[in-house]
Amino acid sequence: MSDASNMTLSTPSSQSSLTEWLDYMQQIHVSAIDMGLSRVLPVAKALGVVQSAKDDAYVFSVAGTNGKGSTTAVISEMCQAAGYKTALYQSPHLSVFNERVRINGEMVSDQILIAAFNKVEEARIECELTLSFFEMTTLAALLIFAEADCDVWVLEVGLGGRLDVVNIIDPDMAVITNIGIDHVDWLGDTIEQIGSEKAGILRDDITLIYGAADMPNSVQQAIEHHRVKCYQVGQDFSYRIQDSQNWQYSNAAVTLNLPRPVLSLMNTTNALSAVLASPLNITTSAIEQALRAVKLAGRFDYREVAERHWLFDVAHNEQGVDFLLAQLLPLWQTHVDAQLSQTATKSSSTTIKMLFSMLGDKDMATVVQRLVTAGLPITDWYIAEIDHPRAASIEQLQSTLAKQVTEASIHVYQDIAQATHAVTEHSSSQDLIVVCGSFHTIGEALAALRVL
Repeated sequence: MSDASNMTLSTPSSQSSLTEWLDYMQQIHVSAIDMGLSRVLPVAKALGVVQSAKDDAYVFSVAGTNGKGSTTAVISEMCQAAGYKTALYQSPHLSVFNERVRINGEMVSDQILIAAFNKVEEARIECELTLSFFEMTTLAALLIFAEADCDVWVLEVGLGGRLDVVNIIDPDMAVITNIGIDHVDWLGDTIEQIGSEKAGILRDDITLIYGAADMPNSVQQAIEHHRVKCYQVGQDFSYRIQDSQNWQYSNAAVTLNLPRPVLSLMNTTNALSAVLASPLNITTSAIEQALRAVKLAGRFDYREVAERHWLFDVAHNEQGVDFLLAQLLPLWQTHVDAQLSQTATKSSSTTIKMLFSMLGDKDMATVVQRLVTAGLPITDWYIAEIDHPRAASIEQLQSTLAKQVTEASIHVYQDIAQATHAVTEHSSSQDLIVVCGSFHTIGEALAALRVL
């Protein structure tokens, strides 16, 4: 453990800007990712956030490889529609840090964040500990929720489960959306190892919503150990699409005909199952209201910007890209049909252009392979390096694409902003531009388009 007195950085104050605080917190710990709860727990207890959540709020904790953001967004929207004062914590953000911390759907202000950071810093120094950026910022979010006396906390687990800082809070309801291979340096390189880490959010006698058809033995063992009541998709609840505007949800107790949200139905189904399994009083009317209102930037996010058709999705691993493609293929057919209805004959220029970049520690080869072999008419790839310390280099991007992209052109740019402007200029109003590969890719593209 590093003693706080060894820190040479100048500590911001309550008068400092949010940017100054964020920059400071990114520098005070030796590692950006440092798994474990031994350092963060004493600070959390000093702040009183653990006891506050236990005594005063109903807590949903959502883990999984993909779909956590959509799932937490839907849970939060439903609880809010039912009249509960609802706290939502998500990570990472796309444009501004405040996106991570919301109460009743509204981002908290810079001033509220700064006040919380100041209190976390004081507690950290008192405990003579260093904390990572994620640990500091998560503790600040939890403190804000406690001080706001929120009825419901909806918490997205950042990485894994067992050793993630969110796991200092005991959930009343746990959701595991799915389990895939990702973050192998920290979680292990097998489904069983990763499943064990994600099942670390379970507590004795709570309820788990499990959103995948296949369950690792490690998860089943954790369920049995904690005497958890588990509801699993395909066995205890299901959904089916009725038409472009409606879908049907079913479990052993109810069948609901509902309006289709703009987010994934699979993730919506998991969220609805969690809400219905909770003791919260959430009516069908509130559910319908929430489904019509809920949205989340960068999650199968279809928009028309600058007279172009765009699809933004944060898919950044094999499972995420497969999930993206399952939704993209029917969207593409709808897009083509829409262009046909406006012209006498099918235009040969109706194609897909990819704006793509990833972090260097992700399985880029598999992601590209999935996209290339999906049967989509991708004619051009626009690539650039993300502005992030872990970004894949231009050389990595070019090398990976050169090995697999044989029937499309590859265009290289200095940064995502330049690539965004280029794909806008070189495409037509009939094309579909797909932006994917990382949260950072989406965030930088949206910033370049000035539609944040």
